[in-house]
Amino acid sequence: MTNNERVYRMSFASVYPHYINKAEKKGRTKAEVDEIIFWLTGYNEQILQSVIDDKTDFETFFTQAPKLNPNVAKITGIICGYRVEDIEDPLMQKVRYLDKLIDELAKGKAMEKILRK
Repeated sequence: MTNNERVYRMSFASVYPHYINKAEKKGRTKAEVDEIIFWLTGYNEQILQSVIDDKTDFETFFTQAPKLNPNVAKITGIICGYRVEDIEDPLMQKVRYLDKLIDELAKGKAMEKILRK
């Protein structure tokens, strides 16, 4: 199994608390993490909770996302040693988009900039 396959099979619910913890350690909130997820995927609070409760894997999380934000192409920079805009695997790129946005939140970036407004 490749590293990508491992990531795809991980449940979103297993990583979600880490996103929140990373944000809260830097004085940000769960609500801001959720806002980023909603912006990126088109999920809402109720559907996100279902994803978490069902322990949906990352592949399903992104393939069933209501609508990927059209501004994702504006997400650029390095995450986990890779330029997010150069990642060739579309699913891994979406995972890294989310990682990048949470990273920006934890680094104190304003929500307007994170959400590419």
